[in-house]
This record gives sequence, structure tokens and C-alpha cells, in this order.
Amino acid sequence: MGAQTIRRLATFAGVATLAFGGAAAAGGALGAEPPNGSSAEPKHAMAETHAAGHAPVGLAIADRGLRLEVADATFDTGRTEPLRFRIVDDAGRTVRDFEAEHGARLHLIVVRRDLNSYQHLHPRLGADGTWSVPLELREAGSYRIYADFHSGGRDLTLGADLSAPGDFQPRPLPAESTVAKVDGYAVELNERAPGALKFTVRRGGREVTDLQPYLGARGHLVALREGDLAYLHVHPEEGATPGAGISFMAEYPSASRYRLFLQFKHDGRVHTTAFTREVTR
Repeated sequence: MGAQTIRRLATFAGVATLAFGGAAAAGGALGAEPPNGSSAEPKHAMAETHAAGHAPVGLAIADRGLRLEVADATFDTGRTEPLRFRIVDDAGRTVRDFEAEHGARLHLIVVRRDLNSYQHLHPRLGADGTWSVPLELREAGSYRIYADFHSGGRDLTLGADLSAPGDFQPRPLPAESTVAKVDGYAVELNERAPGALKFTVRRGGREVTDLQPYLGARGHLVALREGDLAYLHVHPEEGATPGAGISFMAEYPSASRYRLFLQFKHDGRVHTTAFTREVTR
């Protein structure tokens, strides 16, 4: 039996009874650099959310006639390996028509199911319609991937699971806090009204007023619901003046705890931090 076959059959203890949650976010925007992603402005006049007013997305591997097919869903822990996948239609035909949104033709989010790690990748599309990107799963566990794209007039987020066999020790979701620290920055979250989120970035006690565009905006936010990992992708409000922080308007699909992953760019580097939010309505 070959090594690849062994990997596909491998199982590991503890995955079946995950305790959803996470600690500080790890990872950033890796993989292929999105085309025109550093300066293009968002094309929507208002803050965008794929889940606003609709059922949560990212829970299904297939939706509205399209399906996510992953070539190999098992990875060796701590080793960089190619993740390959296709988007196919109901007839099994590979989809090759994707429109760029927010600097990339497809955004791939990778999280461990306890929400301990987070990666935002931009795969490359091959001539045969296969997407591919180098991926490292640093710790054992069960992971969720989200393919976020626009094709045929549809905004879709399809999800699938990956696994990294090994000794998996899930960590609880951190307590709710309004301040998170990463890479020498302190980021403060102020929720002015339900879903009205404002993030202020400081370094050395001073507000950072020269944030650089990341994916055509001042920041990038993904929210995941504890338990089922329903996906909420939000883009910042436009028209903010320099130094006014990063503002978002999010519509949470239900009362629950959520893990919010914020990315911002400064001094040529993308930084990722995370917050836990308790939504009671």
C-alpha cells in the first residue's frame, strides 16, 4: 500500500468530539498575490456581506448548481503540500469562469474547527480549471475550508473539510475581549450598535493612521459562528477618513458566539488578529 493511500485512510483520535473555539489567530494572507489587490477600490458603495438577510453560507459543499471537489483532503501536519480543488456544475463540468472581486478571482479561507488557526489564501487557476495553492496545516486536527467566489452572476461560498492526522487537543474559545494584540499592534473593537463594528489600530500607544489598502479596502473581516462554523464575510464601509479606524456593518445570522478574524496591512505586511463576540439577539 502506497504512502498516499495510507494518508487517505489515516484517522486520528479526538476529532469526532471537537470543542469549538480558538485562541489567537495564526497565519495571514498567503499563496498567490491577488491581481490588482493593493490599490483597487471596492466596487460596492455599501458594506457587503454574503450572508445578510439570507441563510448562513459556507455550510454546504454544493449550492445553486455548483459543487466544490477537493482532490486530497488529508495533509501531513507541519508540511507544506499543494491543495487542489475544482468547482464543477451539476453535469460534472469544470467551471472556469470566475470574476475578480476584492482583488482576487477566488478567496480561500482555512480554519481549524476549534477556530485556533486562520489562513486567507489566493489559489491559482490552472488551464484545466483546477485551483491550487501551497498549504501548511501546522497542527493536527479537523479543518474547514471556504471557497468564496463569483461565477455566472452568483456570489457563492462553498465549504469542505480537511484533516491533519495526529494528536489533536482542541482549545476553548477565548473569552470576549475588546482588545487584541498582534505583531506589536493593539487593535481595539468598538461595537457602536449591533453589528456596527469599528476597529482602531494602535502601535506604541498611538493610532495608526496610514493603513495600506488590502484587497482594495482598509481591512478584511471574516466572522465564523461557533458550533457549525457558518461563514460571514464582511467588507468595510467606504468613505472613512484617514485615522478613523476600520468600520464594518455585519448581519449576524443568529444569536451565538462568533470568532471575528480581522486583517489589515501596514508597513507592507498583512497582520491578522481575532476577537470573540457574544451575540444575544
